[in-house]
Amino acid sequence: MTALTGQRRTARLQVPGTEGPAGPALTGTGLLLRLALRRDRLRVPLWAVGTGGLVAYFGAVIPVVYPDAAARQTRAAIMREPSGAFMTGPGYGLDDYTVGAMVSNELLGMLAVAVALMSVFLVVRHTRAEEEAGRGDLLRAGAVGRDAPLAAALVHLVLADLLVAVVLTAALAAGGLALADSAAVGAGAAVVGLVFGSLAAVTAQLSEHARTASGAAGGLLGLAYVLRGVGDAAGPGGGALSWASPIGWAQQTRAFTDLRWWPLLLGLGTAALLLAAAVALGRRRDVGAGVLPARRGRPAAGAGLLSPVGLLVRLQRTSTAWWAVGLFVVALLTGSLAQGIADSVASQPQLAAVLGGASPDDVLGSTLSAFLVFFAMAVAVFAVTSTRRLDREEEEGRAGLLLATAVSRPAWMGASLLVTAVSAAGLLLVSGAGMGLGAASAVGDADLVAPYALAALVHLPVVLCFTGLAALAHGLRAGAWAVWGLLVASVLVGLYGPLLDLPARVLDAAPFALAPSAPHEALTALPLVLLTGAAAALGAAAVAALRRRDLSG
Repeated sequence: MTALTGQRRTARLQVPGTEGPAGPALTGTGLLLRLALRRDRLRVPLWAVGTGGLVAYFGAVIPVVYPDAAARQTRAAIMREPSGAFMTGPGYGLDDYTVGAMVSNELLGMLAVAVALMSVFLVVRHTRAEEEAGRGDLLRAGAVGRDAPLAAALVHLVLADLLVAVVLTAALAAGGLALADSAAVGAGAAVVGLVFGSLAAVTAQLSEHARTASGAAGGLLGLAYVLRGVGDAAGPGGGALSWASPIGWAQQTRAFTDLRWWPLLLGLGTAALLLAAAVALGRRRDVGAGVLPARRGRPAAGAGLLSPVGLLVRLQRTSTAWWAVGLFVVALLTGSLAQGIADSVASQPQLAAVLGGASPDDVLGSTLSAFLVFFAMAVAVFAVTSTRRLDREEEEGRAGLLLATAVSRPAWMGASLLVTAVSAAGLLLVSGAGMGLGAASAVGDADLVAPYALAALVHLPVVLCFTGLAALAHGLRAGAWAVWGLLVASVLVGLYGPLLDLPARVLDAAPFALAPSAPHEALTALPLVLLTGAAAALGAAAVAALRRRDLSG
């Protein structure tokens, strides 16, 4: 009976089209590919539509904000500065800054980063994460070849990036931009995604943990962005370091200025080499293990690890440190641009809507205060991500092991909220200090650092409210989609609400508009007290909900 069952299982797995053309090593690739496509049937299309919608929105808004060539040349003057080039691109087309040139120079880099992140998460999710969770062993117990999971993930990667390229091309072409140049922007973003998705396939072979594989690939993505920025800041057209970054290769196509396709061949060649390396490394390791041996832990835990707070600090210290570094660098560059942007707002009052309604009376102060709101939005993303880590700990069984000791559920949830709150406060301080330091270097006023570092903390209650919502979703065992949906909607209203001329009631009710815009506006205690109380109530409700349900996993 057992042999018969095994034969039937094998027959089900070996359906037509699943046998690998290269032999038994790829057997089952087609079946695993269909499984991956089904699992991501919403995730990938939503990511593609989201990036395409962002491009379409900017394509429609740019002519409104910059209605004529003179307005666009004012923007081009900001992009000529080294700090502007660092944040955007090599500056092709600045002499005649058309809408297309603006999209290629300022938007393509961020689109490439977004597609690269999607690709990294996709590959790690379908390779290393499957092995770490034990599902990889179950699949290989059937008629599945050694290379089939990796091959299926890589084919899925190619299809996902192609979908994003098509959506981006359609969004740009629908806005009246040239089709060939629009296709170059979409293809450039897709090629960057292929490069970093292939890189993630390599890191997934090196490490036995999905988190490490994603972190390594993400860290190299950040390095590539910095290299591109340093190279582009060297002068118009970029420098040698611009060519050391896959993001730079995409921007070097000169879309909407002087189109050339050959830089994308560098990305395709690099992706092919990385894919070959991933396959070779995958054949040199055991299933579930990494090529690099895991580092041994200490024989005895330190005193700090004997409490839930110490354990969570240890688990999150690396990611928090990287968030701090990234926010500080971006804040420093943003602050250094403040004076140029303030001058643009003074000469073009319509730009005030883009900056959340910067006041013409105090353009520099209101511009910096508006930027603090943007960094508060980024810290809110960190807070929700940090809190939702509780889901993974529970699903993988580690929370259950911890709660089997003397640690109570309220202590576990409370420790998570405390660590997230303190980390968020630290990130806000770092962001405010970085922006103040950048602005101080630009305008020569050293007194800007401390006020803006402290002013960033005004937004902490709003961040804590999103933290409480994420914790409540965990306590209720509800999906995170509602929390993320509310956060994304709040960010969109905060960023583009004034520009879209939304009703004043909607703008005033947006979460990030509830806190005073310090230090530009007078500090009012009542909104901060109410927001802090709401965050505390959400945290208490999350603890109560967790106590009333069973654990999963």
